[in-house]
Amino acid sequence: MPYEPYMTEEHDQLRQTIRKFVEKEIIPYVDEWEAAGEFPRSLFERMGELGFLGFHYPESVGGQGGDYFTKLVLAEELNKCGCGGVPMAIAVQTDMATPPIYKFGNADQHERFLTPAIRGEKIAAIGITEPNNGSDVQGIQTRARRDGDEWVINGTKTFITNGTKADFVTLVTRTSDEPGADGISLFLVDTDTPGFSVGKKLDKVGMRSSDTAELIFDQVRVPNENLLGEEGKGFYQIMWQLQGERMIGAAGAIGGADFAYEQALNYARNRIAFEQPISRFQVISHLLAEMKTEIEVCRELTYATAYRFSKGEVPAKEISMTKLSAVQMAHWVADRALQIHGGHGYMAEYPIERNWRDSRLARIGGGTDEIMKEIIAKQMEI
Repeated sequence: MPYEPYMTEEHDQLRQTIRKFVEKEIIPYVDEWEAAGEFPRSLFERMGELGFLGFHYPESVGGQGGDYFTKLVLAEELNKCGCGGVPMAIAVQTDMATPPIYKFGNADQHERFLTPAIRGEKIAAIGITEPNNGSDVQGIQTRARRDGDEWVINGTKTFITNGTKADFVTLVTRTSDEPGADGISLFLVDTDTPGFSVGKKLDKVGMRSSDTAELIFDQVRVPNENLLGEEGKGFYQIMWQLQGERMIGAAGAIGGADFAYEQALNYARNRIAFEQPISRFQVISHLLAEMKTEIEVCRELTYATAYRFSKGEVPAKEISMTKLSAVQMAHWVADRALQIHGGHGYMAEYPIERNWRDSRLARIGGGTDEIMKEIIAKQMEI
């Protein structure tokens, strides 16, 4: 049944459709993709063909015209594949790199970048973090200087998901020598532009099926028509983008926690110790009850905040609370699920060890736990 009052039977049907897709076209290949350190771009193409990359975008740009909760359903169900790298890379495409194009871009930019991304014909990345600047977006050093009708970009970005296969980057740059927020702008940069290169593919603890890279911009020339939105307003645009990224991160964390809980529950029911399933021991049954309770509490908060966000509100405090609580919960659930598995949970053949590793990144990406707490405290005027 759907989660009323936020979702309908249509959302539930969509959930079942995505679940069948995940079971057929993702789960059988997860181990192969993890070993390879990436998954094929054909998955983007397939999801674009099925309409999965544009649920919330209007039909005028190639989307499905669905409501905001269709995106949350996708995030939850993808994160039940037992592999965090795949849904993270897809979320970059659907909820990080392309929303600013739709909101701040013009018709030409929609046609050249957004619609092909929704179709899965172009893979997108978002370039914010730099080797010396992560949480402090105002401190970024990548610089774009105007030269006639073009901009010349120099700088380095790191920890970029989809970095090795991206066809374009939604790039955060500085367009003024003045420090602070007002000197930042967004650009859409094709990765086949001379001067662009992938510095190196990064090796990660988790999310291994998702390629992550360092990107180098060396005298990269982009036309003025690739300036996204208004010059000097990029900081405010990317702060808006991060709100949606945090919401989808919370939904994904809930999906990952659902997966971990189900793994632990099934293991506890089938693992025999002292002549009975370990699920019958109070310490295990109470832990499972606590895990499920925490998941549902975070789900309710996420849906309530998402409802406000879907109506045009941007409740930064509640969004930060949602993201903070959901990702911490997901890592806590994964850790308890691994504990229930005992020694088996630490072995590579059990998917819970990967869920445990993958769940850790969400407490860093999209705004660290510490940044979320700082936002919440400021909003509370503490």
